[in-house]
Amino acid sequence: AVVSTQSTGSRETADNIVKLYGFSDLTIECTGVEASIGAGLWATKPGGSYVQVGYGKAEVNFPIVAVGIREIDIYGIFRYANCYPKALALVASGAVNVKGLITHRFPLQEAIKAFEVTKAGTGVKVIIDCDK
Repeated sequence: AVVSTQSTGSRETADNIVKLYGFSDLTIECTGVEASIGAGLWATKPGGSYVQVGYGKAEVNFPIVAVGIREIDIYGIFRYANCYPKALALVASGAVNVKGLITHRFPLQEAIKAFEVTKAGTGVKVIIDCDK
C-alpha cells in the first residue's frame, strides 16, 4: 500500500498509516522532512521508540506534548558514522542492488535540467554522467 503525504498534515498522514498498518513499535524516520517527522511520531505507539536518522532543517516543529504524554522514546543517530565501508562492500558484492533507485540520468550538458528535476522532487536519485 502507498500512503501519499502530499497535501495532508502530519497527523492525517499518520492516521492513514495507522489505518493501514497499525501503530509502530519502532519508527525510523530517514528523510528529515518536518511533516514526515510529525507523521512518524504520531504513528508511533504509546511507549514506542522513534529514531531520527534523516536531517533537514536545523530546527523543526513536532508534537512534543503528544510525545511526552504517550511516553515515546526519541533517539538520534548520525547516519554516516562508520557505515560507508560496509555499505560500499554490500553494493560492490551485489548483496544490495541500488540501480532501481536511479530514476533519471542526464549528460553533463543537461546538468541544469537534472537539478530542475531534483528540485521538483520528481526523481529518487538523479545522476549526472560526466563521462559522456
